[in-house]
Amino acid sequence: MKVIKFGGTSVGSAENIRRVKEIVLQQNESAIVVVSALGGVTDKILNAARMASIGTGYFHSELTEVKNRHYRIIEELFDEQSDDVLDRVDKLLKEMEKILTGVTLVGELTPKTIDRIVGLGERMSSHIIAKYIPGAVWKNSADYIRTDSNFGKANVNFKVTNRLIKSEFSDFKGIAVTPGFIAGNDSGEYTTLGRGGSDYTAAIYAAAIKASSLDIWTDVDGFMTADPRVISKAYTIESLSYAEAMELSHFGAKVIYPPTILPVYQKNIPIQIKNTLNPEGRGTLIAQKNANGVELPIKGISSISGIALITVQGIGMVGVTGISMRLFTALAKEEINVILISQASSENSISIAIEEQSAERAEIAINNEFEREIIKNQINPIVIESKLSIVAIVGENMKHTTGIAGKLFNTIGRNGINVVAIAQGASELNISWVVKNTDLRKTLNVVHESFFLSENIELNVFLMGIGTVGSHLLSQLKQQQEKLLKEKHLRIKLTGVANTKKMYFYRDGIDILHYREKMEDSNQDSSLDGFLKEMTDMNMYNSVFVDCTASDEVAGMYQQVLESNISVVTANKVAASSEYENYFKLKNTAKRKGIKFLFETNVGAGLPIINTLNDLVDSGDRILKIEAVLSGTLNFIFNTISAENKMSETIRMAMEEGYSEPDPRVDLSGVDVARKILILARESGYKLEMNDVKVNKFIPDEYFEGSVDEFFKKIPEVDADFEKQRKKLEEQGKKWRFVAHFQEGKAEAGLKEVDRSHPFYDLEGSNNLVMYTTERYNEFPMLIKGYGAGASVTAAGVFADLIKVASK
Repeated sequence: MKVIKFGGTSVGSAENIRRVKEIVLQQNESAIVVVSALGGVTDKILNAARMASIGTGYFHSELTEVKNRHYRIIEELFDEQSDDVLDRVDKLLKEMEKILTGVTLVGELTPKTIDRIVGLGERMSSHIIAKYIPGAVWKNSADYIRTDSNFGKANVNFKVTNRLIKSEFSDFKGIAVTPGFIAGNDSGEYTTLGRGGSDYTAAIYAAAIKASSLDIWTDVDGFMTADPRVISKAYTIESLSYAEAMELSHFGAKVIYPPTILPVYQKNIPIQIKNTLNPEGRGTLIAQKNANGVELPIKGISSISGIALITVQGIGMVGVTGISMRLFTALAKEEINVILISQASSENSISIAIEEQSAERAEIAINNEFEREIIKNQINPIVIESKLSIVAIVGENMKHTTGIAGKLFNTIGRNGINVVAIAQGASELNISWVVKNTDLRKTLNVVHESFFLSENIELNVFLMGIGTVGSHLLSQLKQQQEKLLKEKHLRIKLTGVANTKKMYFYRDGIDILHYREKMEDSNQDSSLDGFLKEMTDMNMYNSVFVDCTASDEVAGMYQQVLESNISVVTANKVAASSEYENYFKLKNTAKRKGIKFLFETNVGAGLPIINTLNDLVDSGDRILKIEAVLSGTLNFIFNTISAENKMSETIRMAMEEGYSEPDPRVDLSGVDVARKILILARESGYKLEMNDVKVNKFIPDEYFEGSVDEFFKKIPEVDADFEKQRKKLEEQGKKWRFVAHFQEGKAEAGLKEVDRSHPFYDLEGSNNLVMYTTERYNEFPMLIKGYGAGASVTAAGVFADLIKVASK
């Protein structure tokens, strides 16, 4: 024989009750079916009782709703021959009305009366279902489950209860339907089993008859790896041990009430959690050992909100016996439940987590208990922190797996989540910790993903700048999204985007195909402060800020972004080439926070120039010399200049074909190249400032004054001199290259003549080339060559940095 329990939602409508009937009739053995009240009915009955107790007489409206609810379901379920069940339900409704009228007259609502009233919901629903299932018989749980008279949460007398249940059901064949939640005392009065009582009722029956299984049908598929309302990727746990189920239930998983587990655990009876609305689902099996052979160290994550943390601290506690006993005795007298305990090994502090609503009573009780010690300053004034949540990871295999706690708190810390308190038992079955309510969502997502409870890694991207580079990046992201998800299990979500006019944010991810329309329709005007505030307020895990602008102001907010534990990926050279103190602070902040500050595209666009340099330095190599052609614009100019293409014409061509900035003097000045060699020198381990880089201009200073139009009017003046020098170079078999050079702590950039033997000679178009001479690569320097300019390759470099953030 098995025991089957159906919750309030499972019997909340005629359609669901039809499912209940199908499920019960599919069983191939006898069964005791335990039924809750119709969903929401218990609340209606309690509300009616409260109205009656204050003498308003308004309980009739609530009572009418309860009546209509039951009548409507009976009408939908029974085409005919419903008189019998109607009579039974009517009788119970009249009993309810009589009791409520009495409460109104005396103006008092005792726990005993409440138990009598609220149990009527289960009695009515069980009568309906017993009549609806062919061949089923109704049994009254109050006749078999014997309790004391602690009304509201009665204690079971298992010796008598087991005897009564065995006597009634040992030879029973067929289907018995019985109300959950209710019981009876020795005087024949109705009692109730408290919160989760219907689950507990089913477990009591199962343990007494040594059932083959306890099936609990509810409105969820079983225990989930996390709360699906917070984590969309949460999935059903197929198998749990009794201990794991108990821990998850204690820390907020509301699938099953914790006391339910104990009676069946003692008799080694498996519990199967199933969804009435999805009967084909596998559900969750709770048994002595995992049945599916999956050996994940973490089975699930659970959480409780509305927590207050009380800390008792003082040097007068050290070495003094009885402090803990006095603390917990004081709380027990006030019936305050302690959910979590964290104590320092020095014995000078104890922190306890309780329900927030009990904090004031707890403070008074503790102050009264330790009044003398507080007056003598042996114990500090009690500290209470509120608006907190407890998070717990649960899994029996944690005890066999090293590094769980290290990985856990490293992941949490890297995402900027502050842990207020920690607790772990010697059994290593769970690790619990306390965080602020505002960090709960992020905590759950981070931990769920970190321990492979989520199949995919998510990266939340906040993009500033959707010009040529930014728009190319989004195009590449859209093109690669499906492949990354399928092959790398990486989901890159665009969660925020801004240009100079508008910004738009969406936690679940912006459709890249329609991001421009979303921005145009957005009512949020773009501002740096507004973007930063929205990004930090969203408090999303695995966040990365991407800068595809050239703005000094945007670069100026990197420090705040990093301090918020958000990684930075930038194509903007301003920050990395700013004052060394700022550069070092940004790098150090990222390192301290365990996040990323990446700027690969600052030098050579998508070429792996900085990443390769970092690998050389990190592996112990020493950079002796760097020689590089780092300006695609200048390389284009010096590859294009000829007898037919004068210097002035070549400069205009570079601008018109998009190689140079709108004002080509930005490139001609050599400042951009100077910034790049400065960045490479710094990444090599040298402390240099921008004014330490010597720039040898090949265009006189006078041409950098005035407007762009004035520049193009005057620049032909240099054509003759350049053509003369060019011819001379051509005769010598040489070419011009604008070369950046770093050696022995000194950096410079300027025009250099190279012959055919030099690697720079054959550098075509706008390509870049970097040569690293190191202690290891001394005789034959390392060369990195390729496209060093262009929106597409720069966007690709930013994309590559994003992948690095995801794999941190």
